[in-house]
Amino acid sequence: MKRLLLPVLTGLGLFCSCAEPQPVQKPNVIVLFIDDMGWGDFSCFGNTDAQTPNIDRMAEQGISFEQFYVNSPICSPSRVAISTGTYPQRWDITSFLAHREYNEERGLAQWLDPEAPMLARSLQQHGYATGHFGKWHMGGQRDVTEAPAITQYGFDASLTNFEGMGPKLLPLTKDENGTIGRIWADAEILGGPVTWMQRSEITTGFVDKALEFMKASQTKDQPFYVNIWPDDVHSPYWPPYEEYGVAKEQGKRGLYLAVLEALDQQVGKLFDYIQNDEQLRNNTLVLICSDNGPEKGAGRAGGLKGYKTHLYEGGIRSSLIVWGPGLIAPEAVGTRNASSVFSAIDLVPTILEVTGTPVADSITYDGEALTETLLGKTQASRTAPIFYSRPPDRKNYYGFTELPDLAMRDGAYKLLCDYDGSRPELYNLETDAAETTNLATAQPDRTAAMTQKLLKWYAEVQE
Repeated sequence: MKRLLLPVLTGLGLFCSCAEPQPVQKPNVIVLFIDDMGWGDFSCFGNTDAQTPNIDRMAEQGISFEQFYVNSPICSPSRVAISTGTYPQRWDITSFLAHREYNEERGLAQWLDPEAPMLARSLQQHGYATGHFGKWHMGGQRDVTEAPAITQYGFDASLTNFEGMGPKLLPLTKDENGTIGRIWADAEILGGPVTWMQRSEITTGFVDKALEFMKASQTKDQPFYVNIWPDDVHSPYWPPYEEYGVAKEQGKRGLYLAVLEALDQQVGKLFDYIQNDEQLRNNTLVLICSDNGPEKGAGRAGGLKGYKTHLYEGGIRSSLIVWGPGLIAPEAVGTRNASSVFSAIDLVPTILEVTGTPVADSITYDGEALTETLLGKTQASRTAPIFYSRPPDRKNYYGFTELPDLAMRDGAYKLLCDYDGSRPELYNLETDAAETTNLATAQPDRTAAMTQKLLKWYAEVQE
């Protein structure tokens, strides 16, 4: 595997390799990628058990998308898709990256090939300051200690957790009795410097470093692209110490909701900063979504079927909020788009188009540029189907047995089947978003045509 080597400097406790500054004319971009959150977990998407006022405020000033999809129901491949604009199957990352032996057993790469067409690198090469703050999980975890540094993927600066190489924040825990513990202490072998802080406050740690990076970019009149990918709301759930005892009495769901509300409070600091700075408010695009569906018993998918790891809607459909008062159509502010169907792979070519960044002739994306849709000027959908394969280690999970191996969304219809095309399930999502009525027998021609298309795609990405 070839590695793309970039110059590396050390500063501010981060790895840096800074591009030449340019006048700030291009829009800034921030991607807030929440971990294991269900489609219905924002209060603006129907959650009545917890409140997310800061995120709701972004929705009120932006656009909420109801039919946005990530490209895997589990974290590592989902992160590959939103980073590269390509299907993660092309990079042999189809489930979460773990120990070396377990990765090999499941046929996974040990890390994402650094020559993948990273959005960050394309922006970096055209004048953007690029920073990644939060979970990485695309290489460098457990005993995989020789993975490339995050900065080798086109980032000037990085700060991560226990699933990435380089500077990191690692979690301390504090229970209702005041007992202090450490999680993932072995991650210190994956590079440093390492800062230990309370698990309930780590999102603030990532936000603070992101703000520091953004302010430095502003000083240099340089546009920025920033990932803020918190550990929240992934288990184990450690809400603030003051709330831990009460939340614990309410079980897993109670702990989850307390962490969700704490996440909202911590990202509020980021939102306040960009909303209160006129230049940033008028020239920054913020995208907020989840990497996959919720863990069973914790988050909820708003009545959609399935959970994290499933190819049913609950595992792959994510609420998406797009904020950018100076960029989105004025008539779209505060609206909900319930009709546009697109996915995370489409965000890469769309962001490149929004920022005026050219695409190298050598790069081919699976995603489509949907700039007019993202900015609220049309309600067009992606033209090509969205394809999926399940994590290879998740045939039976969360009480579901013999889960489908493959899936595709094409227009109003969704098909699921096994690797050989057997056991097809066909749903009309416009009338049956909960996937309750299998139409495969009633519509044999459509089922056969979609199955053929899906199997052809899977054979291609396996090459």
